[in-house]
Amino acid sequence: MVRYVLNKFLFMLLSLFILITATFVLMNAVPGSPLQSEKATSPQIQKNLEAHYGLDKPLIVQYGIYLKKLAQFDLGISMKKKFQSVNKLIAGSFDNSLKLGLVSVATSVLAGCALGIIAALYHRKFLDNAALVVSVIGLAVPSVVMAPLLQYVFAVKIRAFEVAGLNGPMDYVLPTIALSAAPIAFIARLIRSSMLEVLNSDFIKTAKAKGLAGHMIVWRHALRNSMLPVVTYLGYLIANVITGSVVIEQIFAIPGIGKFFVQSVLDRDYPFIMGITIFYAILLMASRFLSDLAYALVDPRLRLQTGRVAK
Repeated sequence: MVRYVLNKFLFMLLSLFILITATFVLMNAVPGSPLQSEKATSPQIQKNLEAHYGLDKPLIVQYGIYLKKLAQFDLGISMKKKFQSVNKLIAGSFDNSLKLGLVSVATSVLAGCALGIIAALYHRKFLDNAALVVSVIGLAVPSVVMAPLLQYVFAVKIRAFEVAGLNGPMDYVLPTIALSAAPIAFIARLIRSSMLEVLNSDFIKTAKAKGLAGHMIVWRHALRNSMLPVVTYLGYLIANVITGSVVIEQIFAIPGIGKFFVQSVLDRDYPFIMGITIFYAILLMASRFLSDLAYALVDPRLRLQTGRVAK
């Protein structure tokens, strides 16, 4: 188990290093200077600003300095936010994104599992067909379309919810639905197909033959084995929901990290863009790493045996 965890961790670090390098190269390959603005400045001021941010040094030297700062968990200084630290800007704006993301992930898992279980237990019946219709709609309609539609119907026309912001529990409803629709549909299809296969397994037939109650078979045996694909998907789900909130935060005017990310791109605030990109990458890789560990713990077939993972 130790070797398995170590291999996954080293692979995560290597992937992060490659992404950091690619992000740095791409940012510096963009034409123009990040210090340019609509207001004209003198050449001397431009040189002073370049010296302040280290842009007057060779690219390889800038890369080395950036890696050294990253090793100290320093993402640099914003060029547009009144010289504020990127670390502080991310920490101050990530709170709302994290809350919305956690609510959306919990909603996705609970609703998706419930929908998938119902579809599997009522296979080829009305509830199964209804669940499949809901899944198709959730997968077919992107959040960028669903979010303004929900906002228009429930906030503007019906006036049941607020149009923007996260000022109370009810304000989470519409953005959570917009973020969770696709994951709910995907998880429901995973659970349905997996549970149908498990319910036809020999150990389930044996449990039925022993007289075990139906609800005990579903919750204790079928669901646990059906959750393995969902555990694998959780790592991507957590990162995708949090990063996918960029558009949702813009539509619902939520002061989260997504709103600042869009603004940083418009402002060409390179340190902020790179900082948020790396921050999102760490979230994705850490979530994937934890989901791999959870999968190995849930499924005994993947635990290490004599120093190797069972295939």
